[in-house]
Amino acid sequence: MAFVHRIGPRSYAFSDLKDLMAKATPPRSGDVLAGIAAASAEENVAAKMCLADLPLKVFLSEAVIPYEADEVTRLILDSHDTTAFAPVSAMTVGDFRDFLLSHAATPQVLSRLAAGLTPEMAAAVSKIMRNQDLILVARKCPVVTRFRNTIGLSGTMAVRLQPNHPTDDAAGISASILDGLLYGAGDAVIGINPASDSLPVIDRLLRLMDDVISRFEIPTQSCVLTHVTSSIELMNRGAPVDLVFQSIAGTQGANRSFGVDLAVLKEAADAARALNRGTVGQNAMYFETGQGSALSANAHHGVDQQTCEARAYAVARAFSPLLVNTVVGFIGPEYLYDGKQIIRAGLEDHFCGKLLGVPLGVDVCYTNHAEADQDDMDSLLTLLAAAGVTYIMGIPGADDVMLNYQSTSFHDALYVREVFGLKRAPEFEAWLAGMGITAPDGRLAPANGAHPLLTFVERAA
Repeated sequence: MAFVHRIGPRSYAFSDLKDLMAKATPPRSGDVLAGIAAASAEENVAAKMCLADLPLKVFLSEAVIPYEADEVTRLILDSHDTTAFAPVSAMTVGDFRDFLLSHAATPQVLSRLAAGLTPEMAAAVSKIMRNQDLILVARKCPVVTRFRNTIGLSGTMAVRLQPNHPTDDAAGISASILDGLLYGAGDAVIGINPASDSLPVIDRLLRLMDDVISRFEIPTQSCVLTHVTSSIELMNRGAPVDLVFQSIAGTQGANRSFGVDLAVLKEAADAARALNRGTVGQNAMYFETGQGSALSANAHHGVDQQTCEARAYAVARAFSPLLVNTVVGFIGPEYLYDGKQIIRAGLEDHFCGKLLGVPLGVDVCYTNHAEADQDDMDSLLTLLAAAGVTYIMGIPGADDVMLNYQSTSFHDALYVREVFGLKRAPEFEAWLAGMGITAPDGRLAPANGAHPLLTFVERAA
C-alpha cells in the first residue's frame, strides 16, 4: 500500500508502510546508514503527518516484514489480543496519541491495553510524539515483575549491580559487589558480563554470587550474562542459575545472528522456571536489546532501527521476563550519532517497552567515539527517572573496565533517588535497613566501622 501526503505545492509519496515509518522517524545515523531516512526535514514532517492519519488497524493487515519470512512477525500477529485492542481499534495513530495523553488513559487502562498493541503501533505513535509526551505516557505504565523481590512498583527504581572485571577475577568482582551493596545498589540483579565463555569460569561466577546472596540473605537475584545455550547447559549440570540472559532483536535474522530463535528461548525459560529459585515470583528471564542490532546484522529488511527495536520487545514479552533493558548508546555512533540521538532513542525505547507491557530498564550509556559525554547521560538519566524507568545500571565510577564503555554509577542512582524520592524494591529496601546500610528514610547511613559484608571480599581474596 502506497501513501501520499501533500505539503503546499509538493506531494510526498511513501512506497509502503515500512517506508512511511522510516521517513517519519526522528533523524538518526543508523537510518541514514541504511539509506532509508527522510531526505529532508520537510519529508520527515510529511511522513509524520501521513502517519498520524493512518488507522491503527492497518498494522494488522500490512506487516513491515512478511509473515511468511519472519517468526517474529508471526509471533506478533498470532499473539495479538483482539479483545484488548477493541477500545482503540477505530483510532488513527494521531487519535491514539491524543488518547494516551488524556486523563482517560490511566495505568489500569493502559495495562489492559498492552496485549492488544503490536510493536509497530507503539513505534508509530512514538514517532509523532515529543519527548515530554514519551515521558508522560511511560510514567503511566508501571510494569511489575517478581523473582526474589518486587521490581517496577510506582515510585521505585531498581539498579543492576554490574561488577564486571577484565579477567573475571573473583577478588575484583567481589570488591565491586561490596561497593555496590554498600551504596544501596543491586535490587534489579547482580549481573556479571563475563570476559570468558568457559563454562567452568561461568559456573564459578554463579557460585560466587550465590554464596553472597545466600550467606547474607539478600533479597535479590544473580545472573551471568552468557549465551542462553550456556545457561541451559549449566542448569543441566546443577549450577545455581537464577536469571537466564540473552541478547535479542526484532527480526528472525538478527536473532539468528545471536545464535537463538524463539524455540531455544522457550526451552531456556521453561528450564529456569522449573528450578523454582524465586521466592516471591518466577519471572526468570533477562533480555538486552539495542537500536541498530538488526541493521548491524544486515537483517533489518529495510525497516527503521527504532521499529526493529520495538519488535524486540514483543519477543521479550512472550517469555514474561523479570528484566529487559535497552543498552541504548552501546552499539556506537554509526547508529546513534550524538547525545541528542541517544537521548531521543532512550525515551522512545522506554516508552515503547512500557506501553507493550515489558519491564523496561535503560543502560544510560555511550561509547567514547560517540559525540556524547556524561552531561548528556545525566540529562537522559534525569528524563528517564521522570518517566518512571524500571531500572538502570550501577557500575563503579560509571566506567565499565571490561566492556570499555561509559554508563551510570552507584552515585548516579543516589542522585535520582534524592531528586525524585525514588525507593528501591521493597524487600531489598528492608534488607538494606536491617544491615545498617541505609537509614529509616532510605538514604545511606553513616559508615560505622567494619561492615559484616567485608568478610565476603576477604574470603574471595
